Amino acid sequence: MIRRLLPLLLIPVLAFAAEGDTKTGFLDRTFKEADGKEVKYGLFVPLDYKGDSPVPLVVFLHGSGESGTDGQKQMKVGLAPAVRKREKTFPAIVIFPQSQKGGWKAGSDEGKRLLAIVDEVSKTYKVDPKRVYLTGLSMGGYGTWSHAAATPERWAAIVPVCGGGDPSTAVKFKDIPCWAFHGDADTAVKVDGSRNFIEALKKAGGEPKYTEYPGVAHNSWDKAYGTDELYEWLFKQARK
Repeated sequence: MIRRLLPLLLIPVLAFAAEGDTKTGFLDRTFKEADGKEVKYGLFVPLDYKGDSPVPLVVFLHGSGESGTDGQKQMKVGLAPAVRKREKTFPAIVIFPQSQKGGWKAGSDEGKRLLAIVDEVSKTYKVDPKRVYLTGLSMGGYGTWSHAAATPERWAAIVPVCGGGDPSTAVKFKDIPCWAFHGDADTAVKVDGSRNFIEALKKAGGEPKYTEYPGVAHNSWDKAYGTDELYEWLFKQARK
Protein backbone atom coordinates (compact mmCIF):
# COMPACT_ATOMS: atom_id res chain seq x y z
CA MET A 1 0.00 0.00 0.00
CA ILE A 2 2.82 2.43 0.95
CA ARG A 3 4.64 1.65 -2.31
CA ARG A 4 1.49 2.49 -4.29
CA LEU A 5 1.10 5.84 -2.51
CA LEU A 6 4.76 6.88 -2.81
CA PRO A 7 4.57 8.17 -6.40
CA LEU A 8 1.50 10.25 -5.50
CA LEU A 9 3.23 11.73 -2.45
CA LEU A 10 6.19 12.81 -4.59
CA ILE A 11 4.09 14.73 -7.13
CA PRO A 12 3.51 17.89 -5.07
CA VAL A 13 7.13 17.92 -3.92
CA LEU A 14 8.39 17.81 -7.50
CA ALA A 15 5.86 20.44 -8.57
CA PHE A 16 7.06 22.76 -5.83
CA ALA A 17 10.69 22.27 -6.87
CA ALA A 18 9.86 23.08 -10.50
CA GLU A 19 8.02 26.20 -9.36
CA GLY A 20 11.03 27.27 -7.34
CA ASP A 21 13.26 27.03 -10.41
CA THR A 22 11.27 29.86 -12.08
CA LYS A 23 12.19 32.32 -9.34
CA THR A 24 15.55 33.21 -10.86
CA GLY A 25 16.42 34.47 -14.32
CA PHE A 26 14.02 36.63 -16.34
CA LEU A 27 10.56 36.81 -14.78
CA ASP A 28 7.24 38.42 -15.65
CA ARG A 29 5.82 40.39 -12.74
CA THR A 30 2.71 42.45 -11.99
CA PHE A 31 2.45 45.49 -9.75
CA LYS A 32 -0.95 46.24 -8.22
CA GLU A 33 -1.72 49.91 -7.62
CA ALA A 34 -3.83 51.26 -4.76
CA ASP A 35 -6.95 51.33 -6.97
CA GLY A 36 -6.44 47.69 -7.96
CA LYS A 37 -5.04 48.41 -11.42
CA GLU A 38 -2.41 45.89 -12.44
CA VAL A 39 0.72 46.96 -14.30
CA LYS A 40 3.13 44.47 -15.88
CA TYR A 41 6.89 44.74 -15.60
CA GLY A 42 9.95 42.57 -16.09
CA LEU A 43 12.43 41.37 -13.50
CA PHE A 44 15.78 39.63 -13.61
CA VAL A 45 17.00 37.71 -10.57
CA PRO A 46 20.60 36.39 -10.57
CA LEU A 47 20.73 32.67 -11.28
CA ASP A 48 22.67 32.04 -8.07
CA TYR A 49 20.38 34.15 -5.88
CA LYS A 50 19.67 32.36 -2.61
CA GLY A 51 18.38 35.22 -0.48
CA ASP A 52 21.10 34.70 2.10
CA SER A 53 23.11 37.83 1.29
CA PRO A 54 22.19 41.27 -0.12
CA VAL A 55 22.62 41.85 -3.86
CA PRO A 56 22.76 45.04 -5.97
CA LEU A 57 19.66 46.34 -7.74
CA VAL A 58 19.57 48.04 -11.14
CA VAL A 59 16.56 49.96 -12.46
CA PHE A 60 16.31 50.31 -16.25
CA LEU A 61 14.13 52.97 -17.91
CA HIS A 62 13.29 52.28 -21.55
CA GLY A 63 12.75 54.74 -24.42
CA SER A 64 9.48 56.02 -25.88
CA GLY A 65 9.26 53.22 -28.45
CA GLU A 66 8.89 50.61 -25.72
CA SER A 67 5.95 52.28 -23.94
CA GLY A 68 2.80 50.21 -23.57
CA THR A 69 1.02 47.70 -21.35
CA ASP A 70 2.33 44.32 -22.51
CA GLY A 71 5.26 44.23 -20.09
CA GLN A 72 7.48 42.89 -22.89
CA LYS A 73 8.63 45.64 -25.26
CA GLN A 74 11.12 47.03 -22.76
CA MET A 75 12.71 43.59 -22.51
CA LYS A 76 13.89 43.65 -26.13
CA VAL A 77 15.91 46.87 -26.27
CA GLY A 78 18.76 48.25 -24.20
CA LEU A 79 19.80 46.62 -20.95
CA ALA A 80 17.84 43.36 -21.12
CA PRO A 81 19.67 42.00 -24.22
CA ALA A 82 22.98 42.91 -22.56
CA VAL A 83 22.00 41.07 -19.37
CA ARG A 84 20.94 38.02 -21.40
CA LYS A 85 24.46 37.82 -22.85
CA ARG A 86 25.82 37.85 -19.28
CA GLU A 87 22.94 35.94 -17.69
CA LYS A 88 25.03 33.21 -16.06
CA THR A 89 27.19 35.66 -14.13
CA PHE A 90 25.19 38.90 -13.88
CA PRO A 91 25.26 39.69 -10.14
CA ALA A 92 22.33 42.11 -9.75
CA ILE A 93 18.56 42.09 -9.64
CA VAL A 94 17.24 44.24 -12.50
CA ILE A 95 13.83 45.91 -12.67
CA PHE A 96 12.38 46.63 -16.13
CA PRO A 97 9.28 48.80 -15.56
CA GLN A 98 7.15 49.87 -18.53
CA SER A 99 5.83 53.38 -19.02
CA GLN A 100 2.23 53.23 -20.21
CA LYS A 101 1.73 56.84 -21.23
CA GLY A 102 5.29 57.67 -22.23
CA GLY A 103 7.52 59.50 -19.80
CA TRP A 104 9.56 58.89 -16.66
CA LYS A 105 9.62 62.36 -15.16
CA ALA A 106 10.05 62.38 -11.40
CA GLY A 107 6.79 63.24 -9.65
CA SER A 108 4.61 62.06 -12.55
CA ASP A 109 2.27 59.08 -12.20
CA GLU A 110 4.77 56.95 -14.10
CA GLY A 111 7.63 58.23 -11.95
CA LYS A 112 5.78 57.51 -8.71
CA ARG A 113 4.86 53.99 -9.85
CA LEU A 114 8.49 53.36 -10.76
CA LEU A 115 9.62 54.13 -7.20
CA ALA A 116 6.78 52.05 -5.75
CA ILE A 117 7.92 49.05 -7.80
CA VAL A 118 11.50 49.57 -6.62
CA ASP A 119 10.28 49.60 -3.02
CA GLU A 120 8.19 46.47 -3.52
CA VAL A 121 11.04 44.51 -5.11
CA SER A 122 13.40 45.70 -2.37
CA LYS A 123 11.05 44.21 0.23
CA THR A 124 10.52 40.96 -1.67
CA TYR A 125 14.20 40.27 -2.29
CA LYS A 126 17.29 40.82 -0.18
CA VAL A 127 18.56 44.00 -1.84
CA ASP A 128 21.63 45.96 -0.76
CA PRO A 129 20.16 49.43 -0.04
CA LYS A 130 23.56 51.04 -0.60
CA ARG A 131 23.88 49.61 -4.10
CA VAL A 132 20.76 50.64 -6.01
CA TYR A 133 21.52 51.99 -9.49
CA LEU A 134 19.50 53.85 -12.13
CA THR A 135 19.99 53.81 -15.89
CA GLY A 136 17.92 54.52 -18.97
CA LEU A 137 18.07 55.32 -22.66
CA SER A 138 16.57 58.21 -24.64
CA MET A 139 13.27 58.95 -22.81
CA GLY A 140 14.73 56.79 -20.04
CA GLY A 141 17.89 58.88 -20.14
CA TYR A 142 15.77 61.95 -19.47
CA GLY A 143 14.12 60.01 -16.66
CA THR A 144 17.47 59.05 -15.18
CA TRP A 145 18.61 62.69 -14.98
CA SER A 146 15.19 63.70 -13.59
CA HIS A 147 15.07 61.08 -10.81
CA ALA A 148 18.71 61.71 -9.90
CA ALA A 149 17.80 65.34 -9.19
CA ALA A 150 14.53 64.54 -7.40
CA THR A 151 15.68 61.62 -5.23
CA PRO A 152 19.50 61.69 -5.08
CA GLU A 153 19.45 59.81 -1.76
CA ARG A 154 18.16 56.68 -3.51
CA TRP A 155 20.90 56.04 -6.04
CA ALA A 156 24.44 54.73 -5.66
CA ALA A 157 25.22 55.60 -9.29
CA ILE A 158 23.43 56.64 -12.49
CA VAL A 159 24.02 55.74 -16.15
CA PRO A 160 22.06 58.05 -18.50
CA VAL A 161 22.27 57.05 -22.17
CA CYS A 162 21.43 59.56 -24.94
CA GLY A 163 19.20 61.59 -22.65
CA GLY A 164 18.77 65.24 -21.71
CA GLY A 165 16.88 67.58 -19.43
CA ASP A 166 17.57 70.58 -17.23
CA PRO A 167 21.30 70.79 -16.43
CA SER A 168 20.65 73.45 -13.77
CA THR A 169 19.49 70.57 -11.54
CA ALA A 170 22.93 68.92 -11.67
CA VAL A 171 24.04 70.55 -8.43
CA LYS A 172 21.45 68.41 -6.60
CA PHE A 173 23.21 65.16 -7.49
CA LYS A 174 26.79 66.23 -8.12
CA ASP A 175 28.08 63.66 -5.63
CA ILE A 176 26.38 60.66 -7.28
CA PRO A 177 28.82 58.65 -9.43
CA CYS A 178 27.73 59.09 -13.04
CA TRP A 179 28.75 57.61 -16.36
CA ALA A 180 26.87 59.04 -19.33
CA PHE A 181 26.89 57.89 -22.96
CA HIS A 182 25.84 59.58 -26.21
CA GLY A 183 26.50 59.46 -29.95
CA ASP A 184 27.65 62.72 -31.51
CA ALA A 185 25.53 62.10 -34.64
CA ASP A 186 22.29 61.70 -32.66
CA THR A 187 19.47 63.66 -34.32
CA ALA A 188 16.67 62.37 -32.05
CA VAL A 189 18.27 63.67 -28.84
CA LYS A 190 21.06 66.12 -29.57
CA VAL A 191 24.41 65.27 -28.02
CA ASP A 192 24.29 68.57 -26.11
CA GLY A 193 21.70 66.86 -23.90
CA SER A 194 24.52 64.89 -22.27
CA ARG A 195 27.32 67.40 -22.80
CA ASN A 196 25.47 70.12 -20.90
CA PHE A 197 24.78 67.86 -17.92
CA ILE A 198 28.37 66.66 -17.77
CA GLU A 199 29.66 70.23 -17.87
CA ALA A 200 27.17 71.30 -15.18
CA LEU A 201 28.21 68.40 -12.92
CA LYS A 202 31.86 69.32 -13.28
CA LYS A 203 31.17 72.98 -12.50
CA ALA A 204 29.24 71.86 -9.39
CA GLY A 205 32.24 69.84 -8.19
CA GLY A 206 31.24 66.43 -9.51
CA GLU A 207 33.51 63.99 -11.31
CA PRO A 208 31.30 62.30 -13.92
CA LYS A 209 32.52 59.85 -16.56
CA TYR A 210 31.41 60.49 -20.13
CA THR A 211 31.72 58.45 -23.31
CA GLU A 212 30.81 60.05 -26.63
CA TYR A 213 30.73 57.85 -29.73
CA PRO A 214 31.92 59.55 -32.94
CA GLY A 215 29.57 59.05 -35.89
CA VAL A 216 26.98 57.15 -33.83
CA ALA A 217 23.34 58.23 -34.16
CA HIS A 218 20.54 57.70 -31.64
CA ASN A 219 21.34 54.07 -30.87
CA SER A 220 24.28 54.54 -28.57
CA TRP A 221 22.78 52.08 -26.07
CA ASP A 222 24.01 48.91 -27.76
CA LYS A 223 27.59 50.11 -27.43
CA ALA A 224 27.04 51.50 -23.92
CA TYR A 225 25.37 48.42 -22.43
CA GLY A 226 27.79 46.20 -24.32
CA THR A 227 30.72 47.72 -22.42
CA ASP A 228 32.00 45.23 -19.84
CA GLU A 229 33.92 47.98 -18.05
CA LEU A 230 30.60 49.71 -17.33
CA TYR A 231 29.45 46.87 -15.06
CA GLU A 232 32.84 46.56 -13.39
CA TRP A 233 32.64 50.27 -12.56
CA LEU A 234 28.95 50.26 -11.65
CA PHE A 235 29.01 47.49 -9.04
CA LYS A 236 31.94 49.10 -7.26
CA GLN A 237 29.80 52.14 -6.44
CA ALA A 238 28.02 52.31 -3.09
CA ARG A 239 26.24 55.05 -1.18
CA LYS A 240 28.04 56.26 1.92
